[in-house]
Amino acid sequence: MAPPNIVVLTGAGISRESGLHTFRDADGIWAKHRIEDVATPEAFRRDPARVRSFYNARRAGLRDPAVQPNAAHAALAELDARWAGDFLLVTQNVDDLHHRAGSRRLVHMHGELARDRCIYCQVVSPGGGDLTAETRCPACGRAGGMRPHVVWFGEMPLEMERIAAALAACDLFVSIGTSGAVYPAAGFVAEVRGRADTLELNLEPSEGSHLFDEARHGPATRLVPEWVEAMLAKWP
Repeated sequence: MAPPNIVVLTGAGISRESGLHTFRDADGIWAKHRIEDVATPEAFRRDPARVRSFYNARRAGLRDPAVQPNAAHAALAELDARWAGDFLLVTQNVDDLHHRAGSRRLVHMHGELARDRCIYCQVVSPGGGDLTAETRCPACGRAGGMRPHVVWFGEMPLEMERIAAALAACDLFVSIGTSGAVYPAAGFVAEVRGRADTLELNLEPSEGSHLFDEARHGPATRLVPEWVEAMLAKWP
């Protein structure tokens, strides 16, 4: 029997055990900052210095030597490397921990914090350092238009056609470490429900937990390696 085609969705919960703050918890980032001030195109037009400062701080946190991929990231990278069927890891996270762990069949639907985008020429370039009004685009040479390559509220998530195709072809959909509150990702389980098997791996029940065929709750660093080990044992 051929191995199932898999789509895995990850959210901030998978990176929390690596030391990165989530956005929506009671002590998360949105409890300390107004979305309208730092995470919309309008905010950037109104006060680009404030927006850049907010994301410069997020980048500094990502550069902390203590922030490293954890066992859940590593397990998904192993599954990616060894899985013979179709596989796509879709992350809502803008951190680079999946990349650092070795995942390759990967989509950052909300962009990547460690990359820059020019609002003038739209070229995306390697980044990760502090952005200022003086930072020049390496492609067009203009200053004043560099922003982090992240999807802000009111913008369209990235690579949605690729994600839709993978969801349409998947036999198993797995959601890991996500609140189930942010669309369109929160709607993925409803898209495949009744056609593909669905599994939630989360610290606690998500808002859409009742939509899944099976839900397992606990730390991602325990649940994800256990699930991956079982999958690779069944389909070596």
